[in-house]
Parts: sequence; structure tokens; C-alpha cells
Amino acid sequence: MPELIAAPKTIPAAGSKPKRIDEYVGAVSTGETGISVAHMRSPAGWVEPGQRPDFTEYTLVLKGELRVESEQGELWVKAGQAVVQRPGEWVRYSTPNGDCEYVAICSPAFSPDAVHRDPE
Repeated sequence: MPELIAAPKTIPAAGSKPKRIDEYVGAVSTGETGISVAHMRSPAGWVEPGQRPDFTEYTLVLKGELRVESEQGELWVKAGQAVVQRPGEWVRYSTPNGDCEYVAICSPAFSPDAVHRDPE
């Protein structure tokens, strides 16, 4: 029988301002290690430390725009667009121009030990 996930678990977020991470599926919320699905809400001016994760992250922007910096340059991902970050790629996410809402899907599931954030 399908399993209802009645509510997400809120996960503490890194960055310069408070960002809300509500995980619906993943290691924290359901014990799933293969994938995580989280709804993110970041305020204007939020900047996350750079990182080199061990997982693939698929990010679908729902509202606003997300700045994605990499060693090759930067991308601006707007509502209705998505971006994929592969394992081992350095990346830094931010929302300098306004509030942003997006869904992040990580495979395997997000784990703090697999993020490898830059020192702050």
C-alpha cells in the first residue's frame, strides 16, 4: 500500500540568513538513504557556503531565482527552470535578488557528512 507522508521534518540549514528546509523523503524524515526530496525557502540575501557534495542534486525553482556558482562560472535559475549539480562539483547557492522557493532532490539522500562545505 502507498505510504502517506503527512508532514515534512525541518532540517537546520547553513548560510548567512535562516533558510527553511522541509524534507519530505530522506535520511532525516523517513530513513530513506537512496534519495531525499526537500522543499527549500530562502530569504533575499541568503548565501550558502561553497561545497563539493558526494551526491547529485536536482534543483527545481518554484518562485524567484537561485544563483548557482561553480568553478566554470555562474547560472541564474528562474521559476520554472531546474539545474543539476553532479557529485564532486564545487557549487555555491545564493538568493541575492529576493526570496526563492525551490525543491531539491538529492541522490543518494542528503547527509551532512557528504556535503563537504568550504570553511566559513
